Amino acid sequence: MNLYHAAPEVHYSAALISCITLVMGAFFWYIRAFALKAQDRAIRAEENFRHFILTGKPLPSGLRLSQIIALRFASDAELPALAERAIQEKLSNKQIKQAVQHWRPDYNRV
Repeated sequence: MNLYHAAPEVHYSAALISCITLVMGAFFWYIRAFALKAQDRAIRAEENFRHFILTGKPLPSGLRLSQIIALRFASDAELPALAERAIQEKLSNKQIKQAVQHWRPDYNRV
């Protein structure tokens, strides 16, 4: 709005403010996306390790990241079976969360 309604003699400063606003918006989005991507990678590694401890095998390769993130709420007793079921039935993350019987909360997610 500042750029659109600016007088001709202040077009440069109005355009500069608009550009800075766009750059700052992209910068803040990038910071947030980068942090979430790093956290998703940490969750994948933690759940892969937890599955390995429970079964002696890594997580099945057919699982999508969204499924792995949903599986973090499953208790240790139901994780291996639920992981296999998620692959076979192609469960969404919402369906996986609804299938969890003994909820394991994750208080560390940002």
